[in-house]
Amino acid sequence: MHTPRLMACLLRAGVMMLVAGAAYGQNYPYKPIRIVTSEPGSGTDLMARLIGQRLTDSFGRQVLVDNRGGTLAREVVLKAPPDGYTLLLSGTSLWLSPFMREHAPYDPLRDFSPITLAASSPNVLAVHPSLPVESVKDLVALARSKPGELNYASGSTGAPTHLAAELFKAMAGVDIVRIPYKGTGPAINALLGGQVQVMFVSTTSVAPHVKVGKLKALAVCTAQPSVLAPGLPTVTAAGLPGYEATSLFGMFAPANTPAALINRLNREIVQALNRAEVKERLSSAGVETIGSSPAELAATMKSEMARWGKLIKSAGIRED
Repeated sequence: MHTPRLMACLLRAGVMMLVAGAAYGQNYPYKPIRIVTSEPGSGTDLMARLIGQRLTDSFGRQVLVDNRGGTLAREVVLKAPPDGYTLLLSGTSLWLSPFMREHAPYDPLRDFSPITLAASSPNVLAVHPSLPVESVKDLVALARSKPGELNYASGSTGAPTHLAAELFKAMAGVDIVRIPYKGTGPAINALLGGQVQVMFVSTTSVAPHVKVGKLKALAVCTAQPSVLAPGLPTVTAAGLPGYEATSLFGMFAPANTPAALINRLNREIVQALNRAEVKERLSSAGVETIGSSPAELAATMKSEMARWGKLIKSAGIRED
């Protein structure tokens, strides 16, 4: 049983920790911050640079973008001290990659502190014009009549272009063969050339080709119609109820980062995302800003892991 003296000491210690954490948050930052993310030229790279520029202005300290590639970026932040000076901007691979590996080097819920669900990017179901379909229902009917004869292009294993197609196959009960490519660019080129018939791809990547008639867009993969894909029905509304495959992007810090710092970072990053020029620039790149609370990002991760984890396991998807 705790004595009154011991209880008083514990209470004082707790108060001191709270005060210290609050002070730490107020004095932050006193040196440059880095946002670790994927390769230069990617959507996350653009987002990191736009956020970094606004944080540099608001903090009065330089915010640098450190391009490391997906796997290495996660490792860098995983090993960084929880002091708010090393952040990670990552897509869904952060919380889905462990399902595709026999021995995952981290637990996405335990080893990273969520800051904000920064943005989302809708995918579009596109087909080559030679395919005799005009809707999702047409595609499903054709695929069911020709099991194993249609194929789809995707980037690397586990990429959104891959998982979106596998979810479609599972929900529609069709057999469409995957043809993997080293990245989205080569995959789109194969679709344009007619080497493959189907692809799930970002709106910005497919829009120019749809506009000139080189590809047909059948539906957008979001739960609700998207302003980034005007005029397109959702896959759900077009014949496959419940289907959704949207790319998400979150900002994280190492595990055990003080709550005061997480709250400060959340406030500043959400403000940056809500800037009109940031929204406009990201929209032109096919990205919709969100800016959630840390708790909302954590809840989204848990929901995504439950939904996609089942698919990854049943489809036997393993990282290359």
